[in-house]
Amino acid sequence: MRIVVSLLAFLSLCGAAAHAQDTPKVDIFAGYSYVRANPGPTSGDSFSLNGGSASVSYRVKDWISGVADFGGYHNGDIRGTGVDGTLSTYLFGPRISYRSYRHFTPFAEALFGVAHAGVGVAGGASGSQNAFAMAIGGGVDYRINTRFSVRPLQVDYLMTRFSEGTPNNQTQNNLRASTGIVIHF
Repeated sequence: MRIVVSLLAFLSLCGAAAHAQDTPKVDIFAGYSYVRANPGPTSGDSFSLNGGSASVSYRVKDWISGVADFGGYHNGDIRGTGVDGTLSTYLFGPRISYRSYRHFTPFAEALFGVAHAGVGVAGGASGSQNAFAMAIGGGVDYRINTRFSVRPLQVDYLMTRFSEGTPNNQTQNNLRASTGIVIHF
């Protein structure tokens, strides 16, 4: 009898461990990103940047994850001026997910970090600077199977604080939209 009870207890523990392994702990996202940059009142009109973004999230609990998000965006001719611009973002923070649906997982996130902007002009002049950056937004993942999901849309308010040639940093209110694939581990 003790052997049977011990065997059942052992099999139950193995089943719980196997079930825990079915729930992925790490998600890796890669995809296309679009940024509508709004440089602020001293720099003129808004313009578009195209590029890509990638993120890694580690699930701490079923509903909360820690996220590291990296993006690179480019425009070779900003507003027809011949100015070549790039923007890179390095953001980190929490993500809250609602996992009660079978195929859909909506999420919200608040990420903080650094943005790096670089500009170049055809004549050879160039410059770059780093600034505080913050992204607040969310999206939805559509699960295809246990290892893959599609992220049809993720939208973030992307705030940066570049100086724009003034002694004080200015706030730029930008919009970022992304789409791509998610791999679960």
